[in-house]
Amino acid sequence: MRSYANSKFRWVLLAGVAIAIVVFARSGVAQSPTTAPTANTVSTGANIFPLIRDHLDFIFVSIGALSVWGVTLMIQGFMQNRRSVYMPPVTIAAIRQMISERKYTEMVQLVEKDESFVSRALYPAMKRAPHFEAMREAMETSIGEQTAEQFRKIEYLNIIGNLGPLLGLLGTVWGMIAAFQAMNLKGGAAAPADLAGGISTALTHTFLGLFLAVPCLAAFGILRTLVDRLTTQAALEAEDLLLLIKPETRVAGHQPTAGAPRPAVVTNPA
Repeated sequence: MRSYANSKFRWVLLAGVAIAIVVFARSGVAQSPTTAPTANTVSTGANIFPLIRDHLDFIFVSIGALSVWGVTLMIQGFMQNRRSVYMPPVTIAAIRQMISERKYTEMVQLVEKDESFVSRALYPAMKRAPHFEAMREAMETSIGEQTAEQFRKIEYLNIIGNLGPLLGLLGTVWGMIAAFQAMNLKGGAAAPADLAGGISTALTHTFLGLFLAVPCLAAFGILRTLVDRLTTQAALEAEDLLLLIKPETRVAGHQPTAGAPRPAVVTNPA
């Protein structure tokens, strides 16, 4: 999983998935003009796309639309859930430098415009300065909201992955109904060719539903792990930056520095 967090490795993996999809599509639509299919030749990949074209129904359209949506969500998820997006090194270095130079006004302006996880966690905290406990509570609330937002974005992949087999099962039932209707119209003496259309359509629905569910659920599991790890690391980074702003605690026996707030006087009832 550490190697997967590398952006280069992610790009290579996405390219491999894209190439696999293209190869699968070409194998389904391309047929050799010199080789004729025989009775013993299994040509499922070559016949599945014409079958979809000739028996296009709302289930095929739904699975196709969900497939496009799922691929889009997977690409966006792998592009957005990166360490450089959550914690940009340039932004972190600029914030640390501003804190060391006490340029808090410039820091507030920076985190207000920046869209990274750390900046969005620090901005509500800076608005509640100089009360440190209020700043910490605001930052924790912002971190919780951002974490929930990131999980909501990838939750759609889980929904699509669960809808795939259900749509495939619906298509299977639909195709079997069509097959038995064909048998009923023939008075129970239907030839195998009369039943082949409905059964093949039913099995194609099942195949496409599973083909939709497997990559979506796999991507959801990987992205959920990435989001959990990156949000935790970004939260620790934001807390570390907030502690740099925290005023030093007054040690007993030492006088406070000039300009520091004076501690409240507590009377001793004894």
